[in-house]
Amino acid sequence: MEPIKVDFSDKGNSGNSKGSGKNAYVVPAKSGLKVLISIIITVIGALVAYYFMLPPLNFKSTEFYMYLGIVAVIFIASVALLSGMLFRPEYTEYVKKKSIVPIIFIGVLIAVVAVGMLISSVVFRAGSYNKIIGVDESKTFASDIKEADFQSVPVLDNEAAAALANRSLGDLASINMVSQFELSTQFTQINYKNSPVRVTTLAYGDIFKWFKNTRTGFPGYIVVNMVTQKSELVMLDKGNYMRYSTAEHFGKYLMRHVRFAYPTYIFDTPHFEIDEAGQPYWICPVLDKTIGLFGGTDVKGVVLVNAITGESEEYTIEDVKTNKDLQWLDVIYSTNLLVEQYNYHGRYINGFINSVIGQEGVKVATEGSNFLAMNDDVYMYTGVTSAGSDQAIIGFVLVNMRTKDANFYTVSGAKEYSAAASAEGAVQDYKYTATFPILLNISGQPTYFMSLKDSSSLVKRYAMVNVQNYQVVVTGETIAKCTEAYAEQLRQNNINIKIDLEQIKHDTDNLSSGDNEKEPEVKVMKAKGKIVDIRTAVINGNSVYFIKLDSSKKYFTIVASEVQNVVILNVGDSVTIEYNEAAGDVIKANSYYKSNVD
Repeated sequence: MEPIKVDFSDKGNSGNSKGSGKNAYVVPAKSGLKVLISIIITVIGALVAYYFMLPPLNFKSTEFYMYLGIVAVIFIASVALLSGMLFRPEYTEYVKKKSIVPIIFIGVLIAVVAVGMLISSVVFRAGSYNKIIGVDESKTFASDIKEADFQSVPVLDNEAAAALANRSLGDLASINMVSQFELSTQFTQINYKNSPVRVTTLAYGDIFKWFKNTRTGFPGYIVVNMVTQKSELVMLDKGNYMRYSTAEHFGKYLMRHVRFAYPTYIFDTPHFEIDEAGQPYWICPVLDKTIGLFGGTDVKGVVLVNAITGESEEYTIEDVKTNKDLQWLDVIYSTNLLVEQYNYHGRYINGFINSVIGQEGVKVATEGSNFLAMNDDVYMYTGVTSAGSDQAIIGFVLVNMRTKDANFYTVSGAKEYSAAASAEGAVQDYKYTATFPILLNISGQPTYFMSLKDSSSLVKRYAMVNVQNYQVVVTGETIAKCTEAYAEQLRQNNINIKIDLEQIKHDTDNLSSGDNEKEPEVKVMKAKGKIVDIRTAVINGNSVYFIKLDSSKKYFTIVASEVQNVVILNVGDSVTIEYNEAAGDVIKANSYYKSNVD
């Protein structure tokens, strides 16, 4: 239908138009129906946007205001498209009139967010930000921090743990799921059976593998012992695979699952943990804004989601601290949140203006952090430096990641990355890289301890750097040798320490052999024969060879990055394969050598 032309002069107007004179505008045909359709489109768009954005329906969340703004924009766009304004400019005034209410609504949203940020600003609320975390500064390093027990000191970082975990994926061959899954990038350090470990879940290799496996879920999870450097793929019972994960999609996507169950909650990034029985859970910390409308982020509770069944339970932060049944929980407060809160505490100790001008008493966390296992809890460690310092720390802070109890210890010395650079310099010919330092008490001496990794992220040596006298830098092939060299270096600098080298050697030798629990010795077997079949698969970037001999029905797996000359084997070659005694049709080989087979 052709639009009725309107005379915009003061001589009057008639027909399908609104207003008079210069304020008149053209109304498209069936405008009422088109507005109704626009409302329906907006409702559908709002539901779709909610399904994918998953905003908390909470006035303390900026995501909520963004979501409402998007809904208003959907209505405006629907009115514009249905009216035909893109092709008929004469409908522009009509669209503007219909958009007044949503535009005002968007303006109100912007105003609320602006005012909320203003009343939450550190400029006006510096005192509240300073008190967001309580820090005990009365304790001393030598008296409060126990001497290092190397049976509980982690020697791996996240990168090294991931390298070990990748190798465990080959165990999926025992259930014919080789190459179906890859490693999740999210690791959580926890205490499991009195030992520091990092745990992670699996992810689907690609969308096609998701289609194939999503009905059954993830068959297990990986545990990497941070002390013994042993990695294990823990297989779940068939029929009880993990069905809810951050790597899933649609209804089994973890954040969508908890959002529909708790629509008003503001969640921190969920992470994976296991209880002492090995039951897998997703830990979803519930956040609150404690300062103004948007400021002072803190944890007020936690939602535990059973990774197998999807069942969830909600607990307050007080429950976590006092309920003995929840003692297995290790990480409630994330590293980023704890560092942020400590920086608020240290930066605004004397108000906002002092944090910018003068900076008296101002201190902040250094770059980077690590974890320590103490008293069956996990503590976040980070160095602390004054506002104007570039290379030195004035102390360090330990924060319990379950309870947020924080202690500051006064220790002056080198920053962590400076110590790591010194350790790398001591082995520069090997081009090893150092893990982020852990601060240990070695006979009363604050000492940075690091592992030195090669290009494959495998630990090759260990290093110790004295915090206060960082010219004392030693490395060793074992922890015992490193400690012995460290004691000698300190003696040369007129610092005598008492250490039991025999005990350290005993403890660390047991750890390196994985003999903490006196496990039975694994019997090494040999299989001789001619190769009748060779198959290959790429698992997380590693080429894995599956070899079958004429003398056995089993396939033996060899990773090319571990045994490089496996690539030259051919069908018909006579070989002897060594492997640990194990059940199954696919067994990981330790090594092989060519041999004559009669």
